[in-house]
This record gives sequence, C-alpha cells and structure tokens, in this order.
Amino acid sequence: MSRKWGIVIALVMVLSALAGCVGGGGGGAVEIPKLTGDFTTDVINLGKFFASQGVDTIKYTVWGAGDPNSIMRVYGIIEAANRINKIFEENNINVKITVDKHWEDSFSTLYSDFLSAVPQGTNGDFFVNSYVYIANLAEEGYILDITEYANKYSSLLNDFYTPLLDAAKYKGKYYGIPQDTEARPLYIRKDVAKDMGWDLTGLAEKVKNGEFTWYDVYKKAKEAVEKGYANWGVIHRKGSAHPDLIQFIFAFGGKLYNENTGKLIVDKEALYKWFTVEYTMAQNGLIPKDMMSWDWGQQIHPTVVGEKDNPANTLFYIGGTWQWAEWQTKAYYKDPKTGESRPLTPQEVNEKMYYTLFPAGEPGKQPVTLSQPFMWMIASNAGKDNPKYDELKGAYHELAFLMIVAASDPEINAIHSVISGHVPVRKAATALLNDPNWIQKLTNLQLDLSSDVLNAIKDIIQKTADPINIKFLANVSYMLDYTHFAPSHPYYPRLADILKDAIDKVLRGSMTPEDAVNYVVQKVEADPDLKDNTEIVGEIPKSWHFP
Repeated sequence: MSRKWGIVIALVMVLSALAGCVGGGGGGAVEIPKLTGDFTTDVINLGKFFASQGVDTIKYTVWGAGDPNSIMRVYGIIEAANRINKIFEENNINVKITVDKHWEDSFSTLYSDFLSAVPQGTNGDFFVNSYVYIANLAEEGYILDITEYANKYSSLLNDFYTPLLDAAKYKGKYYGIPQDTEARPLYIRKDVAKDMGWDLTGLAEKVKNGEFTWYDVYKKAKEAVEKGYANWGVIHRKGSAHPDLIQFIFAFGGKLYNENTGKLIVDKEALYKWFTVEYTMAQNGLIPKDMMSWDWGQQIHPTVVGEKDNPANTLFYIGGTWQWAEWQTKAYYKDPKTGESRPLTPQEVNEKMYYTLFPAGEPGKQPVTLSQPFMWMIASNAGKDNPKYDELKGAYHELAFLMIVAASDPEINAIHSVISGHVPVRKAATALLNDPNWIQKLTNLQLDLSSDVLNAIKDIIQKTADPINIKFLANVSYMLDYTHFAPSHPYYPRLADILKDAIDKVLRGSMTPEDAVNYVVQKVEADPDLKDNTEIVGEIPKSWHFP
C-alpha cells in the first residue's frame, strides 16, 4: 500500500471515529449519553459527561407567569435543579446547575416577551405557559420537540390524565409536559336543592353515566324559579364564548377542530342545540337575557353565592374549579345578618356548593369538562448560555428534559395544586391529596424541599392548606378524564368572538337559534382567513326539540 493511500485511510478512520461524537477539548472524543428512561442513571451519566468536558457549572433560566400563588411554575424547576445537584454530589460529580427565574403576572405578556426574545437569544430556557401557545411556538421552531425524550419516560407519561397529553402535542409530537390545569364543573346550590326537596345524593355519578342531562337541568331550573326557590335557574359567564360555554358544543357531540386537516369546525347541529338550550331558558326567565353583559364582581358571583333576593341566587352555575378558592378570597357574599359583603369560609363554600361534570346535552351523549393546561416547555436554544454550547447542545437539551421530569414529581405537583387551587395533572399527585399523612406533612411544612424553595412558599401553604379545599381538588381530579380543550389555532379567537355575539343575540331574543347558526356561518364566510381555515359541517336538525 502506498504512503498516500495509507494517509487517506487513516483520515477516514479518524473521521469515522469522530462521527456522532463531540470534541473533548484535547481529551479525546466522547459520545453524548443517550437517555435510558431511568432518571438516576440518566442524571449520573450526563453529570459525568459534562465533567469530562470540563463543564462544572450549568446555567438555566425559567420563565413563568400567573397569580402569586402559582410560583411553583418557576420554583418547580429550581427544586428540580436542587434534586439533580444532590444526585451529582452523592456521586462525587463536580457539576452544579444554577437557575435564574423571571416572572410575569400576565401569561399573554410573557408569551409576547418570549416571542421577541428568542431571535435575540435572550429568552428563558424553560417556558411555563398555556398549551394554546404550543402550535405557534412549534411552527416558529422556538420550542423543542421532546418526543424522543418523552417516549423514553413512558412510565411518567402514563401517570398523567390522558387528555392532557393530547394538549401537549402538536402534529403528533410532544412539545411540552403538563404542569397544571383546571376543570369547569356544573355547580349546584345545596341549600336551594334542599328547599326544593331535591336529594343530590349520587347525582355526580348519574351525570358521569349520562343519566342526568341538560334536559334534566332545564326541568330542575324551571321548578326552582317557578316555585320561588331561586331567583334564577342557571347563571354562567359573561363576555367571550371562550371557554366555558363551548362545553355545550362538546356535550352535544360536536367538534371545534379537525385534527386531520388542521382546520376549525363550525358544527351546525351542535351549535343549534346549544343555542336552543339557552334560548329556551332565557325566554322562560331561567337565565338573564342580558347575561353576557353582567359584571363579574357586582352581579355574577354575588348571585352565585348569595341568598335569595339578597341580592339574588341561582340553582345552577357553570363555573371553574379555581372559583372554589375565589369565593373564599373575594367579598362576594352579602351577609344577611350584618348587611356587609365578605368572603365565604371554606366550610361555607362546602355547605353551599355541590359539583358535577358538565352534563351531556341529551340522552345518548357524554358529560364533559373543559381545561386550559399549562405546560413545561423547553426553548429550542435551551442551555445557550453555557460553555461549548454548539458542541454540547444535545446534552444541554437532555439535561433540561430531566429537569422537567424532576419538576413533575408527584409531591411538587400536589404542592402546586394546593397552594394555587389547580387540579393535579398526575394520578400520583391526586393520591397524595387523598393521603391524610401527607396532608399533615404539608400543613406542618415537613416537606422534602430545599430550604430556598420551602422558604418561598411556606407562607402560601399556611394560608391555603385547608383540608376542605384539598379534598375538593382531589374530588374533581376525575373530571380530567372527560376534559376537552379550545382549539390551539391562530384564528380560533375570531370564531370565539362570533360565537359570543351569536349567543348574546340568542339570549336577548333578537335571534332564533336557527337564525343564530346562519349568522355564525355568514360571519365565518365573510372573513377570508376564517373561511379558508374553517369547515362548515352538519345541518340544523328539523325534528329536534328542547326540552
């Protein structure tokens, strides 16, 4: 063999050896370890890898948003880093993760900031926000496709309530892991039902089985108002048709989105049935005709929790799980003894409110609820502020995913649920909320948390860890098996505004249900963007009637 060919072969062998590897800074080529699905093993493997590359400090930033009680959205990542650092230390790995945090009250503001920051490389490595942003962020390439990593951790995924995982996907791929969520029950005033002689025992199970539908809601609402037990039969949200009222579409078996075509759906049959329910109730004085313009603090909530005519009350309320805590923090209740408005106590809320799934629209259909889950998302440039990023990018991404795995720990999720009033996203977290021993540990602050995280949340725990509220969160967790989501579609807000206008006209009686369906179709077809991105399906049923 000639010397020339010997050199060529040697070069080929060197290049082959380097393929799939990263430079070791003069210390040889080392492959980035692949995730195995065993958390401790993966943490150790990555820790040793970074140490071999001369990386002893790894910096990440987490961006989160929400109300002050939702700070585990950022402290969950901080706690995850602390737990991984502990594994490094126990295995004599000289690597440490540090986490900076950024917080916004408004999740829409945080989203706008993130959009602006990614092109500049100044964004957070972790983005904790609503699932509705996944589609746009994935299309822009701003968040990481974590499907390969997530599939390695199938045991983790299997513990989440299944519908929430669907919200974490875009075009069949995972771009997030559920962080928290909520449900939207149908609340029933226990005291009004008692006055009616209506025994609510077992009603939640009947709703779950489709044995109590909106036909039955109408009959009970009519009885309550006509016989003077309540001022109103049903109260619901004002303003936008997103998100509570679209439950009617799902409860009548309709859809709002076609997963195969990526288009919105206007389901004429489901819309007609929804509009007919509300039209019939409004015409019979069971729902206020001006419901969509009621004020939340001055009219809706005081009516929901109030006494009859003081200022008013209702038998049914379409609300959210977070309002269980809201009624305890806002002065909506006018005390008949003092005449002063005040919040309710946990005991009073529990004595007033029964709760079920949103009932099926009619016999043969299924009950539903609606959620807007928040997600742990990883920026596509996660780890960008660290040494040798271009070479070690894959390792920084894997470590970021392991931090999300750690932040999804059942105890972290359960703590967040209690202090923020959100429903647990994992079944193991729900089990903790049903465990008296764990609840006692929580109230006594005997938690397996690092001191910096515990100090940040201990005051919130002491204010929120009431056994009644914890039981409520545990009790509503099953609703997530029935949950639906508003479409994560850029043109859905336009459709929601059209639906809002239509239902307002229906309630006021200025449009019949059939006219309102045609109004929605006409509005959609008059908007070029909506028309191109929406499918009109079904027909107005001619022989259907309510009740």
